[in-house]
Amino acid sequence: MTAPGTPTRPARTKGGELRAKVARLLADRPADKLTIGDMARQLGHSHGAVRNAALTLVRRGEADQSGTGQPQFRANAKTAAAAMRAVISPPGTHAPRAPAATAARTTYTAAAAPRQTGPIRRAGGQLYHPRELADLPDVEALNRLRDADVPVLLYGPPGTGKTSLVEAAFPDLLTVAGDGDTTVGDLIGEYTQDDAGAYVFQYGPLVTAMTEGRALLIDDATLISPKVLAALYPAMDGRRQIQVKAHKGETIKAEPGFYVVAGHNPGVHGAVLTEALASRFSVQIQIGTDYDLALALRIDARVVRVARHLAQQVELGELGWAPQLRELLSYQKTEAVLGTKAALANLVGIAPEEDRDAVAAAVTKTVGIKKIAPLTLGKQLPATAARLPPGSTGSAHRGRPR
Repeated sequence: MTAPGTPTRPARTKGGELRAKVARLLADRPADKLTIGDMARQLGHSHGAVRNAALTLVRRGEADQSGTGQPQFRANAKTAAAAMRAVISPPGTHAPRAPAATAARTTYTAAAAPRQTGPIRRAGGQLYHPRELADLPDVEALNRLRDADVPVLLYGPPGTGKTSLVEAAFPDLLTVAGDGDTTVGDLIGEYTQDDAGAYVFQYGPLVTAMTEGRALLIDDATLISPKVLAALYPAMDGRRQIQVKAHKGETIKAEPGFYVVAGHNPGVHGAVLTEALASRFSVQIQIGTDYDLALALRIDARVVRVARHLAQQVELGELGWAPQLRELLSYQKTEAVLGTKAALANLVGIAPEEDRDAVAAAVTKTVGIKKIAPLTLGKQLPATAARLPPGSTGSAHRGRPR
C-alpha cells in the first residue's frame, strides 16, 4: 500500500502507446504549440519519454516541430490518425499485458505504422536511404523492436551504414564510441573537476539515456572489455536499473523509451563477441553494403563493379577487404576534386597492405588503366621559386643577408 501523501508514478507504457497519447494531446489542441514540459506535465510521464514520443511523431510526419533550444510541437493533418492508433498492438486490442511467451508472438498489422521508404534526414543533415528488413523498411523494423523492448545487435564490416541506420531510426540517440580503453566511467559517469576546483559527479550517456528514456548505441561494443560491458546488463534485463557505486550507490531506473542497440565489426582486430554480450541481444542483424544504392547515388559504375567483385572474393575467403559504401562515397568525393586517376589511386592506397595488389589488379582490369599505385607525392614541380613569397629565394645559402 502506498503511504498517504506519496506521489504515485504512472503505469509504464510502451513507446507506441505513449506516442498515441502525445498525438491525442496535440490533436485536442490543434491551435497550440506545446513544449516537452507542457506535455510531460499534462500526461504525467517523464520529459525523456515524452520527448522520444514527440520526436518519433515528427519523424513519421504525424506532428510538426518548430524551434531548437526548447522545441515546440503542434498537430498537423496526420496527428489525429496517429492518436487513434496504438503502434504496439493491433488496432482495437487493449487486453492486459500478456506473458512474455505470448507477447513474443504478437504480430503487427499493415496499418500499425507508415512505411519509411524515402530518404530520412539524420541529425547531422545527411540523408539515409532505408533498406528492406523482414519485409519492412529497416528504420521501421528497428522502431518496432524498440517498442517491444527487444535489443538489437548490428554486425558487419566498417563502413556499411550500421551507425547511419541507427541515427536515422532514433532521432533521440546517444552514442558511446567503444574501444579497448572504454571504462565504466565512460558509460555511467565519473567525478570531474569544475572551474572552482570542486569535484562533481558527471553522469555518463547510459544514465542519461535511462533517465530521459532515450535510445543508446554502443558502437564497436565488442572492442569494450567484458568487465566494462557488465555494467550495462542490469539496465537491459528485467531489472531495468543500475547502481552507481561511484556516486553514493545511487540507483538509476530506466524510464519508458530507454533502449539499447549495439554495433559489432567482426573483422576488426580485437573485436570479440562474448556469449554474455550476444545473449543480451535477442535480434542480430547482418549489415552489408547495398551496391545498388551506390549505383543510385551515381557512383562510377565501374568502381561499383570492382567493389562487388572484391566483396565476392571476401565472401569466399580469398581476400580480406573490399570497399564498402563509406569508401565508395569517399571515392566519389575525391574524384570530383582530384579526378578519376587520383581517386582510383587513393582507393588502392586505403586497402590493407596485404590486399592492395589484388585491389589494384581488379581496378586495372575493370577500369582499363594500365598501372594503378597508391596515391603518393611525386617529384618537385618546376618553377617552384616563382610561387614563393616576394623576397624569398627558396634556397638557404642564397637567402643569407648580404
